[in-house]
Amino acid sequence: MSSPHWLPIAWAGIAAFTVLAYIVLDGFDLGLGMLFLVEKDPRHRDIMVNTVAPVWDGNETWLVLGGACLYGVFPLAYSTLLPALYPPIIAMLLALIFRGVAFEFRFKAHSSRARSFWDLAFMCGSTVAAATQGVILGALIQGIKVQDDHYAGGWFDWLTPFSLFCGLAVTIGYALLGACWLVWRTEGELQTRARGVARPLAAVTIVCIVVVSLWTPALQREYLRHWDVWPRMLYVAPVPVLVGALVLIFWRAIADDTRHLTPFLCVLGWFFLCFTGLGISIWPWIVPPSIDIWQASSPPASQSFLLVGAVVLIPTVLAYTAYAYWVFRGKVGHELHDH
Repeated sequence: MSSPHWLPIAWAGIAAFTVLAYIVLDGFDLGLGMLFLVEKDPRHRDIMVNTVAPVWDGNETWLVLGGACLYGVFPLAYSTLLPALYPPIIAMLLALIFRGVAFEFRFKAHSSRARSFWDLAFMCGSTVAAATQGVILGALIQGIKVQDDHYAGGWFDWLTPFSLFCGLAVTIGYALLGACWLVWRTEGELQTRARGVARPLAAVTIVCIVVVSLWTPALQREYLRHWDVWPRMLYVAPVPVLVGALVLIFWRAIADDTRHLTPFLCVLGWFFLCFTGLGISIWPWIVPPSIDIWQASSPPASQSFLLVGAVVLIPTVLAYTAYAYWVFRGKVGHELHDH
């Protein structure tokens, strides 16, 4: 296999990994912020924030890496996707900034009224960031109008029923991740409340997964080419089967007060498998249905140069992320402590 051919495949894998890492690590973080809506007790809110305080800003490293990867390795995709998705991308970035400010300022509030304002800001920023990420995903899946390697659509082409539904689905899924994170990392009354919130969120998330899975092939007939052709379907059949198995495991675990980590791992599994199924459907497009990873790639020399940096940088980020989570492991009460 020649260098120009395998390099884009390697970089597509790296890009997919950075996006998945962001979803896994920042999804429960955003979900936790949204759960402020149902948790009014200031003491419980402080505990919720303390569970992510040591790691929340590092989680967003992967979003930066994903954007840098798209800009440096797939410049044609970058120059096509941004004009198509400017409104939701700008809204997402502003929400993340507003949320970050609220996260820090709530600890410095000198009155309950100020603390309530920053709590509301944290909740709204988390919700908007999650919803816009889902909208961006939905807009990408439904397809981007491209002509002569340029975006050929309008300012609001991203705004469709499918993209809005994806925004709702991702928002609910992140909230479920946040609830399961609290089941794992907290105890007592807050843990019990989180377990109760997780049940209806899980039911709605499962419905959303089914709806999106059935809706997606209706958008582009090509999305079915790996799912309904023999023998390709043998290779992809484990994806829905594993989702079903994890659903059963989740419902047993969420009803068992002694199982704290299993619900969180099950939901992470749902996200991973949904992400895998999406990757199978849209491969090899990076801008469906017009531009594939080879068309969008930068020159091989640029990809090779950047790959050296990625080989060093990504393991380093993984190492310090794992170390941070290890140091701050355990249940969280009014102050951080180990098992």
